[in-house]
Amino acid sequence: MSRIEKLNELLACTPTDCFILHALGLEYVKLKDIETAILYFKRVLDIDKNYVGTYYHLAKALETTGDTKVAIDIYTEGIKAANFKKDNHAKNELQMALDELLDI
Repeated sequence: MSRIEKLNELLACTPTDCFILHALGLEYVKLKDIETAILYFKRVLDIDKNYVGTYYHLAKALETTGDTKVAIDIYTEGIKAANFKKDNHAKNELQMALDELLDI
């Protein structure tokens, strides 16, 4: 059974589990199925706006598709969420990725 199959099996029992949804997004990134990964990452944030780690991966996936404007917005939202959660590590990672994208 593949990781995606196992994760989907777990998701069937707990369809709003952000950890599982995020993990599925990462698996689809590995497969280079970026559009599907984006859908999973967006589902995470629809459920929990403070699931900080997902902002980075969603924005990176959007960068891959060339959707720079939305990626910038996602990084910015993620920085706000990291501030709210007092997660300085995530905030710094998001800020560095945003700065790199903006070529600062």
